[in-house]
Amino acid sequence: MMLNIKNVHKQFNGVDVLKGIDLTVDKGDVVAILGPSGSGKTTFLRCLNFLEKADQGEMVFDGERFDLHSASRADIARVRKKTAFVFQNYNLFLNKTVLQNVTLGLTVAGKMKKAQANEIAVQALERVGMANKLSSYPAQLSGGQQQRVAIARGLVSNPEIIYFDEPTSALDPELIGEVLAVMRQLAEEGMTMLVVTHEMDFARHVSSKVLFMADGYVVESGPSEAFFANPQQERSRDFIKSILEARK
Repeated sequence: MMLNIKNVHKQFNGVDVLKGIDLTVDKGDVVAILGPSGSGKTTFLRCLNFLEKADQGEMVFDGERFDLHSASRADIARVRKKTAFVFQNYNLFLNKTVLQNVTLGLTVAGKMKKAQANEIAVQALERVGMANKLSSYPAQLSGGQQQRVAIARGLVSNPEIIYFDEPTSALDPELIGEVLAVMRQLAEEGMTMLVVTHEMDFARHVSSKVLFMADGYVVESGPSEAFFANPQQERSRDFIKSILEARK
């Protein structure tokens, strides 16, 4: 077991957004976090990387226990050193080139020498098919290309887990495939990933586990194949049915 999360709660303005979320992740798992809008998926993911402070909850990561509400700055830094977070809207610096965006964390936070950082960044950009755009700026790239650069930026720190927050939702339909192809490749390489997504084909055929949330609760969780073939809860069945009908 790499990651064990217990009883995560979060309120915004007195409204319960997370109502006791549990999740166990093993090394190499690709967990698709599914559910209707407003179910708390993104909030849950952000709490795991301390981008939001949970009101309650515990995380055991690589055998080390963390309180998701009261973790110290040192605790948070240790967790983030082992993780990467890929945002919905890329979060690239518009005034920096592709290479500069990817090396920034290594040279500034990691105090790495520029030449070494550049070498690591180029390798990561090759993995996502963007090594031919080193000198380009984000405005010169498509949304899919920008998201692939964002994934490369996450890879350079050699994370144990990558969190993806709806990585394709801001993309035009024709660009979604190129990002999903990179994520599929990472899954095949054994990267552990937690992915908030509306991409059902990815969830069904690439992820190993599904966490289905609604109204701040975990409605159902388990192996992806079983979830899609034979969902156990009526809320799960209604969700899958609505997705299929939307495609017609």
